[in-house]
Amino acid sequence: MNNIVALCDYCYNSIENNDKNDTSHWQCLAASIWSEQTPVQVLTYRLLHLYKDQEWANDIINSVELSDSVIDDAIRMYEIKEVHKDCNGIVLENGDNVVLTQVLNVKGANFMAPKGTIVKKIKLVPDNTNQIEGKVNDQTIIILTQFVKKG
Repeated sequence: MNNIVALCDYCYNSIENNDKNDTSHWQCLAASIWSEQTPVQVLTYRLLHLYKDQEWANDIINSVELSDSVIDDAIRMYEIKEVHKDCNGIVLENGDNVVLTQVLNVKGANFMAPKGTIVKKIKLVPDNTNQIEGKVNDQTIIILTQFVKKG
């Protein structure tokens, strides 16, 4: 399947930034869902699925019968994954090194971690994208991602 769909700048930026504010712009999906091109159907279904809590999106979804493969592709290909990001929006991964961007009062450990401290080989907290685990002063601590930058 050729997975290329032409988009206007507004649509592209809204999708990239997961911006769900201007629902009036997405009314064009009522026409694109009827496209004979599978990639257009897949993208349209996925976008409509993001607005499934709104009546207009459900009306459009219910107006057409899509194949199971289109629906499966839409869910699989456009699944939004939660990722850990530093204070600058850079994706963090297990094993990365980070730098503290401010002084942190480490609760329960009785010390302050100074700004600029390098934390090596971090571990991502699986159930919380706002937290990482790392060693400071030979103690393993939980650090909020908003207070680190990848380094």
